[in-house]
Amino acid sequence: MSQERVQKALARMGFGSRREIERLICDEKIRINGQLAKLGDHVGAGDKVNIGNRRTVITSDVNRIRVILYNKPEGEICTNKDDEGRKTVFDSIGQLRDGRWISVGRLDINSSGLLLFTNYGDLANHLMHPSNEIEREYAVRVNGEVTKEIINNLLQGVELEDGLLKFDQIIDVGGQGANHWYHVILKEGKNREVRRLWQSQDMRVSRLTRVRYGSLHLPRDLKPGKKLELSLDEIRSFFDEVNLQWPEARDEYAKKRSNKAKNLSIKNQKFSTSSGAKSHVKNTKWPASRDSQRSNSSLRKKTKSVQSKRNTD
Repeated sequence: MSQERVQKALARMGFGSRREIERLICDEKIRINGQLAKLGDHVGAGDKVNIGNRRTVITSDVNRIRVILYNKPEGEICTNKDDEGRKTVFDSIGQLRDGRWISVGRLDINSSGLLLFTNYGDLANHLMHPSNEIEREYAVRVNGEVTKEIINNLLQGVELEDGLLKFDQIIDVGGQGANHWYHVILKEGKNREVRRLWQSQDMRVSRLTRVRYGSLHLPRDLKPGKKLELSLDEIRSFFDEVNLQWPEARDEYAKKRSNKAKNLSIKNQKFSTSSGAKSHVKNTKWPASRDSQRSNSSLRKKTKSVQSKRNTD
């Protein structure tokens, strides 16, 4: 493994996003081999790193890449801990023994739907980086009359405090009365972007659910508060779909483990079915049966009686 920036290595191993690691470095909460880390520091395999109260050793790659889909219900917040004691999404998905889950984007407390979690920092960073333009699709229930002018404004772009924001696509999916449903697609994930765009047109969003992230859709049978883990083949396909190179080192590691297990199995099978089995039978002293013990005792008595008779004669 060649040297790489400490924030990239720790993000890859699942200890947070690169930005989070950089903040920890600036707060002097990361040490490399006992020395305070600085932005720009590099690490290699075997280096010992302290992240606050946690310790880890830099490895060349994660042993197993994992991705889960979670159906976030309204009322949960997308943070690790909450000072007010509210339930977080991390309370629902559980913890990892090695590394940690990284949330791919966020949903506000009043929004629901698809959240992705992974332990592979490079994947999380790739999915969230604006330059990669990964699509997000939301189902939105809007209260009020939505005119063609409003639709055009939202598609052309609205200047807000953090720049020009817009939807790439708006699909009318119907509704009754004052509430109408739309599916909107965008390629960025700025804070409360969907709600703020509609609010800029004096429209109130009464329901907001994320139904797709990239090529991954929210399964219809995945109930709120439940999760679903992708298989290895599904994860590899997802890498291809988002144009992220699959880490070949992971395949090499898995191949070595598989070959080692195979060799051990062949070795055990060989010794258990040949000389090992024979020697076991040969060297084992089987306990005599009761009938055999009685027969031997009777024979000893008869032999002793015959010998005594001969001596008397």
